[in-house]
Amino acid sequence: MDPQSTPRLRVLVSDGPGVRLDEVTLTVAGLGHDVIARESSLPDVARITATERPDVAVVIVHEGTAKALQLIDRIVHEAACPVIAVLDVQDREFINEAAKRGIFAYIANGHDPQEMQSAIDIVLKRFAEYHALEGAFGRRAVTERAKGILMERHDIDEQAAFEMLRDQARRTHRKLVDIADAIVASRSMLPAQPSATIEATGRPEA
Repeated sequence: MDPQSTPRLRVLVSDGPGVRLDEVTLTVAGLGHDVIARESSLPDVARITATERPDVAVVIVHEGTAKALQLIDRIVHEAACPVIAVLDVQDREFINEAAKRGIFAYIANGHDPQEMQSAIDIVLKRFAEYHALEGAFGRRAVTERAKGILMERHDIDEQAAFEMLRDQARRTHRKLVDIADAIVASRSMLPAQPSATIEATGRPEA
């Protein structure tokens, strides 16, 4: 694989006990990526991703134990980037459990540059898709809350509340979710039973 054909990424390589750090580092560097940190303590991955902001973390897991699964849990939930697990174990049950923990990809040994680059490509795509989906759920939740506020304030049904949001978005040339967010954010500033008509922006009519 031609290193010049792939984007240059910032990669953190982390290792538990052992000497695999150099081997995996060489594989990653050979692909043309920058290894920005090498860490021999798995729990420190979360801290380093927060300060160094790598694009990808590659974590080497040597043993198929409950402790290793706990470390994967911590890394996945605290790291600010997608994680590839290099699993130096042949235990299929452990590999399946590791995959369930939320790692975006795993590979068997980290020696094969093509396999490593494929894993990197996969995790970046999955990470982007995950955040897009998470954002979509967040936007939907805000819209639903805003509709509920309008339904309560105006004594209207869900469809009418949605049309209020949509019409206000069109009039102001703003995104519907931005209108919804303004309504939700302003609710705490409104009286419990306002006498004034509430516009779709969530502000009392002047």
